[in-house]
Amino acid sequence: MKNLLNGLKSSINRRSFMRKGLTAAGAATLGAGLLTHSSSALGQEGPEEHSGRLTKGDAAILRFLAAAEILETDFWVQYNELGGIQDSEVPGGSGNAAYTAALAVLDEDMAQYIHDNTEDEFTHQNFINAYLASKGADTVNLEQFRTVPGSSATGSSGKLRLTNLMQLTLDTSWWTRYRSRTKNPDLGDTFPQAIPTLAVGQHTAIPRTDADLNDPNFLQAIANTAAFHFPTIEQGGNSLYPSLAQRVTHVEVLRVVLSIGPTETAHFQTWHDKAGNAPPLTAVDPVTGVSVTFPDLNSPPFGGEDFQTNLIMPEPCPFLSRKLPVCSIIRPTETKGAAEGALNFLTAMGLFIGQSPEFFAFLRDLAEDADEARRGRR
Repeated sequence: MKNLLNGLKSSINRRSFMRKGLTAAGAATLGAGLLTHSSSALGQEGPEEHSGRLTKGDAAILRFLAAAEILETDFWVQYNELGGIQDSEVPGGSGNAAYTAALAVLDEDMAQYIHDNTEDEFTHQNFINAYLASKGADTVNLEQFRTVPGSSATGSSGKLRLTNLMQLTLDTSWWTRYRSRTKNPDLGDTFPQAIPTLAVGQHTAIPRTDADLNDPNFLQAIANTAAFHFPTIEQGGNSLYPSLAQRVTHVEVLRVVLSIGPTETAHFQTWHDKAGNAPPLTAVDPVTGVSVTFPDLNSPPFGGEDFQTNLIMPEPCPFLSRKLPVCSIIRPTETKGAAEGALNFLTAMGLFIGQSPEFFAFLRDLAEDADEARRGRR
């Protein structure tokens, strides 16, 4: 993880990377494969951010969101292949009965919810890229980074992935953050973990091979890990959209961002609710030896309002200033460094273990461009 974070925090960005780190042929491939310009889409001519139809900042924000949605789609597809509804709406995979049953312990509708969340992410990535193209702006294509091996368990398509669901380290402090009545991360506050052992070591959220299906207790731990990974991811999007919306210039782009963002909130609240149903257990990974414990969050040493499992609506908290009345809000929504913060969060999670330095350089540059956007700047 240190190497990944160091790679992400490197001063190398896509522009310097292409100037200094690639051969001419390699640079041509990168440019063609990652940023695709469509000047003829819907009869438009020329790059939108240069012609004035989209500001440079608006285009940068949309490109970062497109990349985020592509990555989100990639891991939701993996979940759906093994634990979701298998149909033509979300193709790929054939389902894993044992994993699906373990997920159903949390809620009998988990397979349907996974399917619908996956379909939503497909529509988000497709719409944002299509919108960029319709304005003549560069779109985002991450296909050349599809190099990470996924699950080989029954039901998986066996395709190469962009993301890694088998070595996750999860920050579950969002659980207590949304229950706190006195703290807000935008005011510098920190929060305890709901599942402390998920924040230590690496955990798989999907069966890696059919061998992971042999121990029912460990398989349930895998399903529980997935159940906490779902809201951990969706609370990120829940905050990212309103954070970046504050930098948008054009009203129509603002409409796009504000229309997609609440869908992420709907996802978060759904998964927040289901995570609370994770059965208490302790399991040891037979491959890595890493232990995980899912406690009863309603009982000591946990318990109390900060851990109570049926509190899934944001409790009122300080907002903007502690001198103002508390307010029930999305948190955090600080806009400074929002894109880079989201990327750092995903990287620290282990979602990109196995990816190349070029992948990190490209995503970091997208994030930097999005964070440089300013309302009203052409």
